[in-house]
Amino acid sequence: MNTPAILIIDDDPDVTYTLSRAARHLGYAADSAATIHDALLKTTQKEFDAVFLDVQLPDGNGMDILTDIMDQPAHPELIIITGNGDPDAAETAISNGAWDYVEKGDSIHTIMDTLSNALEYRSDKLASRRVRQVQALRRENIIGESSAITRCLEQIGKLADSDMNVLLSGETGTGKELFARALHNNSARNKGPFVVVDCAALPENLVETILFGHEKGTFTGAMQDKEGLILQANNGTLFLDEIGELPLSTQKAFLRVLQERTVRPLGSKKEIPCNFRLISATNRDLDAMQTEGTFRTDLAFRICSATITLPPLRERRQDISLLIDHYMTLFFKKNKLSSKAFNPSVLTTLEDYDWPGNIRELVNAVEFMVSTSRNESRIFIKHLPPSLRARLAKNRITPQEYTKEELPSNFSYEANNDDLPTMQEHRNAVIEKAEHSYLTQLLNSTKGSIKQAVELSGLSQSRLYALLKKYHIK
Repeated sequence: MNTPAILIIDDDPDVTYTLSRAARHLGYAADSAATIHDALLKTTQKEFDAVFLDVQLPDGNGMDILTDIMDQPAHPELIIITGNGDPDAAETAISNGAWDYVEKGDSIHTIMDTLSNALEYRSDKLASRRVRQVQALRRENIIGESSAITRCLEQIGKLADSDMNVLLSGETGTGKELFARALHNNSARNKGPFVVVDCAALPENLVETILFGHEKGTFTGAMQDKEGLILQANNGTLFLDEIGELPLSTQKAFLRVLQERTVRPLGSKKEIPCNFRLISATNRDLDAMQTEGTFRTDLAFRICSATITLPPLRERRQDISLLIDHYMTLFFKKNKLSSKAFNPSVLTTLEDYDWPGNIRELVNAVEFMVSTSRNESRIFIKHLPPSLRARLAKNRITPQEYTKEELPSNFSYEANNDDLPTMQEHRNAVIEKAEHSYLTQLLNSTKGSIKQAVELSGLSQSRLYALLKKYHIK
């Protein structure tokens, strides 16, 4: 059995020495790096089983390379270790796949327990993965190898064989129906029906008859018995897409169906047993809806025995080129065209774009590129959808004009009269001072939370990071 390899990323030599010594005492091999640059270099040169990552490093914030490290081929278990605890950062770290978030003030015994538990989990996981290679996970059209998507697929593998109700959450366009199908296709129910219900498209006055069915003569126009979609999912899987759009009155009736696993069609006195597995999906905040009274709390508990949160495309950038290759091949074949190469700048541009519409937007962009480059030998940025190119141009440009009212009342810029700058130099200096002041106030008001800073400022996450780097703001 190979000796587990540990990497400690910290610029404090005392911390590095203490952790290395303790890890070696437990029989692990320990290595260290004091900067982000050295850490990324070491993780590309050697495979590690676990990584301790400090937050404050000489050349940046350790949280910025969290996914870069976990995306390495070895997919090491990552433990954040910091001297300045931040609850929001801890939540972000765990949500992004870190094993744990510990403080340097914890006892070395506690920290090593965390490491040992992470390595024990990793050993079991790798052993289970080797067994499962004989029966590979069916993942039709789920494209990607990033740690974010790998974690979701691992959850699919763990949950597929159970009959547990699963909630898929995530932004619009992240592929929730694909993952629902993967859960069904990898389950014992894969020979049964997979029934999709788009709750957002259900006419409000027909919701219950569509879901539960009805008997002949129940209402005007009911000329014959009709089986509802729930009964059609018997011995299979019922997928309720956008379940947050289900009307409150229907939520109550559906809750009874979930509890009893029986359906009573409209106009009938008979309860019909129905054996289905429920998978739901939403891009809405069900917790907020419960607070507002627009979604039943008892139903929320029923539908999410397990939750899989799908990452937005901007958080799995290494998958973008794989997705583009997949859909380019698909659309070239569909249109009976020969494949063609990108101009080098196109792929770089697409990998840097934030994709607010996620995979759905990417698929539309690829189809547009194939169509508009039909008669040309290569694909250029000009072949992208105009709306996407317009957003790219807007994101690249820093606004140059500020009115007096847009600047703080106490703002001033002074220049030496003997060395008066040009108007452009003066404008640039004013803008830089204003931007630095704004960013500093932004981080103070959000207590350093990048998520809140993005929401408050209206900047994309990548643009915010670029500005913080420009002004050396941590």
